[in-house]
Amino acid sequence: MDRMSAYAALAEPHRRRILDLLRDGERPAGDLVERLDLSQPGVSKHLRVLREAGLVNVRTDGRRRLYSLRPDPLVEVDQWIAPYRVYWSNRLDALERHLEEHP
Repeated sequence: MDRMSAYAALAEPHRRRILDLLRDGERPAGDLVERLDLSQPGVSKHLRVLREAGLVNVRTDGRRRLYSLRPDPLVEVDQWIAPYRVYWSNRLDALERHLEEHP
């Protein structure tokens, strides 16, 4: 089976929410289950996809599995988004000018 790309992994809203939660630091799987209001098997499935895409690390601490964010694969996504960010920045600048001229 081919490794899932970061793009494909990010397409699912629950996986994006997991990454949002991991931005603040390492979390045990149980904490993610509580915060996402998903079943433990559902969260585990999403975590497996994120691991396979290289977006999270997992380490064992006794009986707990702790997950942390691996932001490196997001660099490619950020590079792809950059031209669109410039587009929206220009559009927002134009809106700001319009609002200043027409209060």
